[in-house]
Amino acid sequence: MSGARVIVIGAGPAGLAAAAAAAGGGADVVLVDEGERAGGQFWRHHPRFTDRRLQHQLGRFDELRRGLDRVRVLSSASVWRVEPGSPLRVYALIGPADAADRRGEILEADAVVVATGAHDRVLPVPGWTLPGVTSAGAAQALAKRDGIALGRSTVVAGAGPFLLPVAQSISLLGGEVAEVVEAASAGTVLRGWGARPWELTAAAGKAGELGSYLASLVRSRTPYRFGSAVTRIHGVSSVEAVTVQRVDARWRPIAGTERTVHCDAVALGHGFTPRLETAIQFGCEITSDRFVRVDSQQLTSVPGVYAAGEVTGIGGADAALAEGEIAGLAAAGVAEADLRYRAPLAARRRMRAFAFRLGVHRIHQGWTAWLDEDTVVCRCESVTKATVREYAHASSRGMRLATRAGLGACQGRTCGRSVEEILGTPIGIDRRPVLSSVRIGELAAHCTTAALDPGHAAESATHAEAVHPTQAHSTQEQI
Repeated sequence: MSGARVIVIGAGPAGLAAAAAAAGGGADVVLVDEGERAGGQFWRHHPRFTDRRLQHQLGRFDELRRGLDRVRVLSSASVWRVEPGSPLRVYALIGPADAADRRGEILEADAVVVATGAHDRVLPVPGWTLPGVTSAGAAQALAKRDGIALGRSTVVAGAGPFLLPVAQSISLLGGEVAEVVEAASAGTVLRGWGARPWELTAAAGKAGELGSYLASLVRSRTPYRFGSAVTRIHGVSSVEAVTVQRVDARWRPIAGTERTVHCDAVALGHGFTPRLETAIQFGCEITSDRFVRVDSQQLTSVPGVYAAGEVTGIGGADAALAEGEIAGLAAAGVAEADLRYRAPLAARRRMRAFAFRLGVHRIHQGWTAWLDEDTVVCRCESVTKATVREYAHASSRGMRLATRAGLGACQGRTCGRSVEEILGTPIGIDRRPVLSSVRIGELAAHCTTAALDPGHAAESATHAEAVHPTQAHSTQEQI
């Protein structure tokens, strides 16, 4: 038994697998998650509503939950600060994000597994601020957790295979999916996924999922439009229709191909963006394509800090489960030669071929051509494309201060990459190490407590740049 102290941040597939594996390796484990219940986006559910048709791998979920018997689980816990060193420290506020009486707790550990996952990447579209427009992930969350279809007739649009389960979830709940609109062309998808098909035989479980999604589309007679995008959303007080337009290989809209599709809801999803804030605050090395760099045991560049799941690369739940198990075993101090690594290492190898092909659906720069000058890009601060472009030649800091793009409640998580693509240059707007909003009173209470401990007093005086006290009552939410 290792006796190591391990903290796992995030209770999605990667985090659950890491916590269970670390506990099985003899570690003293604390699992911290901002959600009310473990499961993350993949196993999002409600205690009084669980439609098994909307869930995948529930058997594995139940198995992992049983593995948490010896794990301390902190739900509704917002991590607002982390510190490298020996010991590693994690600062959390326990309680609903909008509660006024959250309890602060400082956790110390020998190893930390960062399994913070990813959130939807949604490209701005004229009209996307209308009621009835959500991210694809939010639409699926409503279905899985609450059994609610987004609208009577929904257009699901963006790029990538995630559009399929979203459309299926809406259909299973009785909603109509007017169209599924995929920006990658049919030829691009066939060439990308059809190349070296033998590499995908090891991921046979994905074929079963794909079959169920396609069968759902056929049963509901839902059109699937390749090489197209929603380039405008129409409505007065809510969504009434969308313009669907063909796009070229660079995602530039092709003039004269516009069609109007009537609907009352739109679910947009153009891939995923890893939630890097925790890793950045720890000081972990980030790759050029904005993922956490890890070694064969999921160890980051920071001693004692491991990462697993979508923060290391978008690969789906199976890849996250494998990476989480490897990270949990390593964090617990289980030797590399231990046979318990064999199964997750093999699963990780199998799923890399699947993850590689997701690049077929990557975003191309031409999408910015469907924006109007007055299209809102930063929703938190209502910053338009024209305003962003006005300060294109300013410094990164100057642009943010002049426009307030990226300074709202989401701290650039939603708009950061879109702003960069409009400007045509990376400015690091979504690389700020702000983990969550903290009330001034909560910050003051922490500083008072730290002042009583000489070992923490100096550290507490320098932490202000890593929190966001100005958003004292706000919470991060999906579009």
